[in-house]
Amino acid sequence: MDPRVATVVLVPLLGVAAALLTTAVGRFVKIPLVVFEIVLGLLIGPSVLGWVPETDSLAALSNFGLAFLFFMAGNEIDFRSIAGRPLRTASLGWLASLAAGILLSTLIAGSLVTGVYIGIALTSTALGTLMPVLRDAGEMHTPFGRAVTAVGAVGEFGPLLAISLFLSGRKPLAAALVLIGFAIVAGGAIWFASRGGHPRFHRLVRATLHTSGQFAIRFVVLVIAALVGLSIALGLDMLLGAFAAGVLCRILLSGAEPSDAHHIESKLEAVAFGVLVPIFFINTGIGFDLPALLGDPSALILLPVFLVLLLVIRGVPGSFSAPPGSTFRDRGALTLLSATGLPIIVAVTAIGVREHDLESGTATALVGAGMLSVLLFPLLALTLRRRSSDGGVRPADPDAVPVEG
Repeated sequence: MDPRVATVVLVPLLGVAAALLTTAVGRFVKIPLVVFEIVLGLLIGPSVLGWVPETDSLAALSNFGLAFLFFMAGNEIDFRSIAGRPLRTASLGWLASLAAGILLSTLIAGSLVTGVYIGIALTSTALGTLMPVLRDAGEMHTPFGRAVTAVGAVGEFGPLLAISLFLSGRKPLAAALVLIGFAIVAGGAIWFASRGGHPRFHRLVRATLHTSGQFAIRFVVLVIAALVGLSIALGLDMLLGAFAAGVLCRILLSGAEPSDAHHIESKLEAVAFGVLVPIFFINTGIGFDLPALLGDPSALILLPVFLVLLLVIRGVPGSFSAPPGSTFRDRGALTLLSATGLPIIVAVTAIGVREHDLESGTATALVGAGMLSVLLFPLLALTLRRRSSDGGVRPADPDAVPVEG
């Protein structure tokens, strides 16, 4: 089969197959959807069956899916619900993770430069990946869910700032000035969005909500493109712009009528999790160099080491954000979810390999550890959460869909 035809047919087919497998297996054990997407991508990729090669066009779609993943993370964060203790403890925990990560990684790698790359990668939390997991488990509006959201928000935004400051190729002072410039532009847009109700904007949104115009969705895509483009133009990581776009759009669209806001949210979720985000996870599996990992003894040794370091460096500090009264199992679940990281690990390792500051074997081991964290940690965390003594007492989530099992 022509590789282009295989890509066009098989990638959407895997998206459907992953959803079907999640539903079927979910009757017996709750496995996050991204697990099937990554595994199926690995299966059809060059490392196993070789049906779908790595291509520039698929990589471009994958990057857009990654941007949408970070947009949805920023868009779904309710900063009012995590303000105060959750955000404060999460921020202190991330700073502890950063210090420990750089120190331990430098000792392991024997190089400060390499240690900075590995340390930043190990401080990430894949909030965009965890949001659907929390929503499907009915945890979005529980104290536990808010703690995960706070840890995840800092665990995505913090590494993005660190990438922009230390891995942009600029001197720290110059990088800080550029970052401040981006913050002024993005912050100004967020400030403007938060002022007033913008009735003309919302009238246009309502008038096109059920027509082919779809102004709200087109506007969201424009905001993502504008802030991602600004990030790239300033030499910052594009994910910083995507995350800021999510925060901006949440504030701007919060003034819509509740029914309109619900429809917009449903449409955004359909575009993100129904089309674009699965391409990123499937392409992550396709692009994973399994033979290189299996053929490099040092990388094989580093993979479980990095997986444990994710738990120690990111998971343990994250567990201190557990809400008061949490059980030991709740703290264990929060440790596992805090240590779940992949998207930023992929971004950091790509920069390190491109700049020749990170060996390909080390990068592959880091990505492999990130993949295993996504494959294993949410599943284990949800199991612990369900077995927790207070796991069955949760406020009702009006948007949650009951799942059999």
